[in-house]
Order: sequence, then structure tokens, then C-alpha cells
Amino acid sequence: MNFIFISPQFPHTYWNFCDRLRRNGVNVLGIGDAPYDTLEEPLKRCLTEYYRVDNMEDYTQMFRAVAFFSFKYGKIDWLESNNEYWLGQDARLRTDFHITTGAGEKEAAAFKSKSGMKAFYAKAGVPTARCHRIKTRKAAEEFCKEVGWPVIVKPDTGVGANDTYRLDNKEQFDAFFENLPAVPYVIEEFITGDIVSYDAITDAGMEPVFESMGCFPPSIMDIVNEKRELAYCVANQVPEALAKLGRATVKAFRVRSRFVHFEFFRLTRDKKGLGKKGDYVGLEVNMRPAGGYTPDMMNYAHSTDVYQIWADMVAAGRRLLPPGNGDCFCVYASRRDGKSYVHTHEEILSRYGGQMVMCERMPEIISGAMGNQMYTVRASDGEAAGDFVRFVTERVQ
Repeated sequence: MNFIFISPQFPHTYWNFCDRLRRNGVNVLGIGDAPYDTLEEPLKRCLTEYYRVDNMEDYTQMFRAVAFFSFKYGKIDWLESNNEYWLGQDARLRTDFHITTGAGEKEAAAFKSKSGMKAFYAKAGVPTARCHRIKTRKAAEEFCKEVGWPVIVKPDTGVGANDTYRLDNKEQFDAFFENLPAVPYVIEEFITGDIVSYDAITDAGMEPVFESMGCFPPSIMDIVNEKRELAYCVANQVPEALAKLGRATVKAFRVRSRFVHFEFFRLTRDKKGLGKKGDYVGLEVNMRPAGGYTPDMMNYAHSTDVYQIWADMVAAGRRLLPPGNGDCFCVYASRRDGKSYVHTHEEILSRYGGQMVMCERMPEIISGAMGNQMYTVRASDGEAAGDFVRFVTERVQ
């Protein structure tokens, strides 16, 4: 089996995907823009060959790289980046090279459109916020009158919470339209709730071979726009109500043989037309693993190896790894450069060193959402997780 892994060096823990594929007898071929000498040694050891391009945005260069591997090694069975930014290009390459183990261009377009997701959610029986794709200012104003303030505006196709804003009144609405971006935007009604995720690895029959839940702050948008600290956790169990909706969403989107990250609101108050407090409302789907080092956090929370589970799904079509005995929360907390905090870096290490599983600087390219310095620990329960987050993120007043 020939597997092309796109940009295998980012995030740096993604070498684990390549390593587990190699262990399963898969021929792993890498394409990226990083010089070969800068690749980490574990990644070099599990790649059969690496093809460097000058610019991954240049489709001609990417096409030539895949064509080279196809000529040298024969038919390409899989092509994947597991990275939100490259999903569209991954799909185009699959279409052009007749690689049928992943989404093609038409499928990927539906996955990435926030307005287009609504029909799939409806098919799954998952309620979602009312949404309007901006075409005219007048129609947008009418929508805002219908749903009331505040509203959320965001690119119809985008990565994470980038360029997403909350508009609280007509004045902010007018200011937004004075500088309306050239890309298509949507407006959604505002939902009051916590954000949770249903994370899964699905097999070719659209059945989950692994499931997990992430618990996030109410507004990733505010973290990005206002440079707040990010803190979130991965739980060791998935509530049955969330699992049921997640599995239905998988079937509605016909997600085969993928790692997915589906986001939901868990209502913190009743919302007419959507549900009662505690109910789940669909937010958006992401056809890739949760961002940053969340796959590693899943490993710690569930006492498992999601990289191996994913590689087994690719190579054997099923899960081979027995279930782990997950008994903890895995908690991430970050800090921002230039801010003053009550507790020093050394105090954090002294207090939580025995529980800490990761501690490092975040790459600049994802620091907007993830923070500059991260700490990740195993916590016995939600209360301990909260104590850790407060200790790391408390600022000097």
C-alpha cells in the first residue's frame, strides 16, 4: 500500500501517524515544503521518501510531486494531510489521481461550507443555529431583525475561528459592512452554550472505531480576537446523547475512513426552537483530527494510541488495539507572551511536574488560537482540571 502524507512535519507530533503506518507495513511517502534536513529524526526514519516543494500553495508543484511518486512506486492508495488548511487541495489531488479512499473535490466542498453543513445536520436530526449567507445588505439586516442581537459573522469557508466576529448591535453591523471582506460570509444567530466536540475515527462502513469528547471554552472566537488564554480538556468518556448525535452526523455526511472533529454547543439555557438547557446543538464539522496536540491528549485521557487506531483503520480496515482503561481528564492551559501572571513558570512545574505530560512553546502559526506557552497535565476529575487551569492562567491584576 502506498500512502502519501502531505506536510507530515506539522504539527510536529504528526510523525506518529507516519510511524504507525510504517509499522503496519505501509509505504509512507511525504510531501512538504520544509527542507529534508530540518525534519525530526523519528519522521525521517518512517518515510520511504520525501519530496520537497518550494510552495505548497502552488498546485502544479504538488501535482508533480504526486505524479513522481505515482511513477516511481505505482498506484497511490491513500493521500492525506489530516490538516484543515490542506483538505481542499488533498481532495483535488485525490480527484486528479483517482484516489478513492478519501473525499473528492465535490464532497470536500460540502464539508468546508458552513452554510452547506446545515442540510447535512438536518438530515442527521441535529438542530443548528439559523444561518444566512450574505448576498445583500438588506437581506442581512432582515435576518438580524428576525433572530435578534447579538449575531455571529464568519467566512462561509474558513479555518477555525479566524475572521469570526460577534456583532452586538446595528452600529457594529454597519461598521462590519463598511469593510465587508471579499470572501463569502455567513451570519448566524447567537447561541448561549459551552462548546464540546465529538471526535472519532471512522471505518469504511461509517462506524466509529474510536470516540472521544473535548470540552472547550464558550468562545474560541474571543480567544483569537482578544488574545485570551486557551484552556480545554479531553474527557475519558463520551455522554451517550453526544455519541448518538455524533454517529448520526457521521452517517449524514457519509464520512468513511477518517479522523473527524465535530463541534457542538451544549446549551446553558433553554433556546426556543433548538432545545432545553443541556441539549446539544450542531456548530460545525471538521474532517480532520482536533487541532494542535489534541490527539496526544486523547491518548493520555483514554490510555490508548489514536495514531495506531487510525493506522489500523487504514491498513486493516478495523481497530486492532484493545480499549484502554482511561481514568483521567487531560487538560491544556496556555499563556500569552507579554502578559503578567500570578504564578511563575517554575512554580507551575514544581506544583504539577508529576502530572505534566507536555510543556512547550507553541509554533507561531497556531499561537493565535493555542497561546504561546502551553502546559498539559493529567487530572483526576473536573475539579482538579479547573484548579490547574486557574493556577496557570491567573493574571496579575
